[in-house]
Amino acid sequence: MNNNNALKIFAALSQETRLQVLRVLVKHGKQGIAAGVLSDKLGIPHNTLSFHLSHLSNADLVESRKQGRSLIYSVNIDALQGLVRFLLKDCCAIDKSTCNDVENLMKSCAC
Repeated sequence: MNNNNALKIFAALSQETRLQVLRVLVKHGKQGIAAGVLSDKLGIPHNTLSFHLSHLSNADLVESRKQGRSLIYSVNIDALQGLVRFLLKDCCAIDKSTCNDVENLMKSCAC
């Protein structure tokens, strides 16, 4: 990951609804959730959700697949882990005392 990729992700997440959508998708993991169910769960109209999912998809944070007549959305865990690794890449370069916490954080992020 580079600065431009990270900025694209941060831009997508800098809006409250998109952040809420991503947090719900994280809970559902690779299994994902149907767009209609996600819309109902968040209490937002389908067209509004579609707009926000488009932004998250353009930032490579969500993936979609067709299942019957439904679109199932899921989080792109690799992209999120890549962002965390990018942010923590130089962690502990100066203060080694925090390295264990960072290593544990990265291990706990594996789905």
